[in-house]
Amino acid sequence: MDYINTALDLAHEALYRTSPNPRVGCVLVDKDGAIIGKGSTQRAGEAHAEVMALRDAAQQGHSTQGATAYVTLEPCSHHGRTGPCCDALIQAGVAKVVASIADPNPAVAGNGFARLRAAGIAVEVSPGAEASRELNLGFFSRMIRKRPWVRMKAAASLDGVTALPNGTSQWITGPAARADGHAWRARACAVLTGIGTVLADNPRLDVRDVPTERQPTLILVDSALEVPLSAQLFAAKRPVYIYTAAAHGEKRGALEAQGATVISRPNKAGKVDLAAMVQDLGRRDINELHVEAGYKLNGSLLREGLVDELLVYLAPKLIGEGLGLAQMNPMTALSEAHALSFHSVDRLGDDLRILARVQGRDRF
Repeated sequence: MDYINTALDLAHEALYRTSPNPRVGCVLVDKDGAIIGKGSTQRAGEAHAEVMALRDAAQQGHSTQGATAYVTLEPCSHHGRTGPCCDALIQAGVAKVVASIADPNPAVAGNGFARLRAAGIAVEVSPGAEASRELNLGFFSRMIRKRPWVRMKAAASLDGVTALPNGTSQWITGPAARADGHAWRARACAVLTGIGTVLADNPRLDVRDVPTERQPTLILVDSALEVPLSAQLFAAKRPVYIYTAAAHGEKRGALEAQGATVISRPNKAGKVDLAAMVQDLGRRDINELHVEAGYKLNGSLLREGLVDELLVYLAPKLIGEGLGLAQMNPMTALSEAHALSFHSVDRLGDDLRILARVQGRDRF
């Protein structure tokens, strides 16, 4: 049996739950090769995958002495909101730990493996490394680059139109693509949009089409604090961060009284400093930032090199004149184009889902 793939399946089950912690799965196997415990990481502040697997084994009456733990990320070695998982495994008497990849968190970064080996536990690293890293790309980005992984989502016709000239965009793609878009929202730590989208569409931008244990944080780019206090984005129970270039005033106080966190990050042009905003979101424990914005903000994020990948749903329609995916500066040579690599292409109903990454951006 491929125990590490079973552990990866468990980690995937935690996709919508663990933010800002990584998604991790653990399988405990006895000396005869039988699975005696399984677990995945719970919500932040609750038990990690290893502890859940140990609890599962105990509830079934299994001894963990001499067992092997298959885990998709290095067991943590530090005291955060929970105790160190490596200590729990040591106390449980496991004989071996097979881990997919080292934890990029500087507070761990090999220390978990070192403590296990010091306790006489054999450690093997590498099975499932790519899959585990991919599942936690935002966490790796925040730990290594100190900023979230930024994913830009768009739905467009085959000729690249995201809305009619009057702004109408509901619905270019079909139900399957829209439900899948909600799944990508659900896995993100935060969803970002701009004030133009809020004023034009008054969206909720919450997760409704798939089951989820948490709603992602809402990030709004609003240079002049134009967002109405009655905007639907305030309806969902979740944190709301508003990045602005405006000074303190009555509107700011009213938004904060409503529960929003208003953050000033002005640039020299009197707009929001988008690069500073992305860095600040990293400090606020945002792993994956999911962008659902209009073509102007999309263009600004692309021009500043802040987008890591594009999630594009293409409908088999030709619309002609309309709004594009992003407002780009005119180019004089094809070499100036933003170079992407197709990561995956899938069919959802009648539509295509394309995941394309900025070339080289995931090499960190």
